[in-house]
Amino acid sequence: MSRKAEAVGGPILTRPFKVCLAVFALCVPVLGWRFLYGLGPTTGLNDGFPWGIWIAFDVVTGTALACGGFSVAILCYAFNEGKYHPLIRPAVLTSALGYTLAGASVIIDLGRYWNVWKIPLLWNWNRNSVLLEVALCIMTYMFVLWIELSPAFFEVWEKQEKYPLLCRAARWLHRLLNRYLIGILALGILLPTMHQSSLGSLMLIMTSKLHKLWHTPLLPVLFLSSAILMGYAAVIFESALADEVFDRPRETEILASMSGIMVVVLFLFLGLRIVDIALRGRLELVARLDFFSGMFLLETALFLAPALLLLSRERRRNPGIELISAILMMLAGALYRFDTFLVGFRPGPGWSYFPTIPEMAVTFGFVAFEVLAYLFIVKKFPILHAGPPPVTLEAAAPKLSG
Repeated sequence: MSRKAEAVGGPILTRPFKVCLAVFALCVPVLGWRFLYGLGPTTGLNDGFPWGIWIAFDVVTGTALACGGFSVAILCYAFNEGKYHPLIRPAVLTSALGYTLAGASVIIDLGRYWNVWKIPLLWNWNRNSVLLEVALCIMTYMFVLWIELSPAFFEVWEKQEKYPLLCRAARWLHRLLNRYLIGILALGILLPTMHQSSLGSLMLIMTSKLHKLWHTPLLPVLFLSSAILMGYAAVIFESALADEVFDRPRETEILASMSGIMVVVLFLFLGLRIVDIALRGRLELVARLDFFSGMFLLETALFLAPALLLLSRERRRNPGIELISAILMMLAGALYRFDTFLVGFRPGPGWSYFPTIPEMAVTFGFVAFEVLAYLFIVKKFPILHAGPPPVTLEAAAPKLSG
């Protein structure tokens, strides 16, 4: 008997929810300060470092951590592995929240944020711009994710007999969505493939400014594959926390199988990267044991550790090892992207960057908002799958008599 998704239920204003709400509330006046007085007084940005933590973490890293919906969709719909379907809704929810906040971070980071509407609506584009493709794809994908998640909302609204207009609209929209769902799902796989690889392409022109350990023509492939890895790790991490916090039954077999796929992709990523560095004659940069080689070795160790930990099928079924491996994988992917966009980026002598307190406050506030939005939605709407049906006396009778 297949299990349906269900709302977790329970009170909304729990202690974790209140803490996240307080953290987000602290960043609101900072946002007001930024929009009133500009980027100069509120950030550590300069002409050498035109992007900082709002791009490196909230967008470049945040969208990769939000690729769980994309990674699971590849398995479910591209490879027709229906056994991963219980992970789809929670993965799409975290993706929708992550991409929405990434879009908000881009607006905050723009000097002339009031012109952002021109990107999708005015067609006088520079069609040679990789950044244009990233902007259009992320904007479109953000809406696609919420459309993919909308059946969870419709299932609740369809039962709101007290609000007949909402009830009828939800039923009509649900039927309409089912008619075009295949095309929407296909778009949900295509768009992240495009913009995650393009995030790597952004740094291709930095031939003299990006350290040689990170600059390579394979940047688009490496960024795409690392995003898929981080998506799998984020799904495992989110599933483990949800099972613990909401006392849900663990999807042991599904998560163990996904961990095995993650190991394969991990070794492909590491092999591709190391072979590329060797063939391009840059191994001596690793052997220098300076700051940059140290960051590269740390990054490689963080990628390698979960691959080795999860080699054994027995260890993949161990919740603790699986959770540690997922955390290491997310840290590895985050460090790789930080190294590419900030640490390994050297614009020239005299330029430096470190995030200011207001920048950090906004980043922490956005993370807190994502958590409280997740808590609210899973408690009110059917996102997480229900546990196995309870054993009734009638069902148990044959076993008891035997």
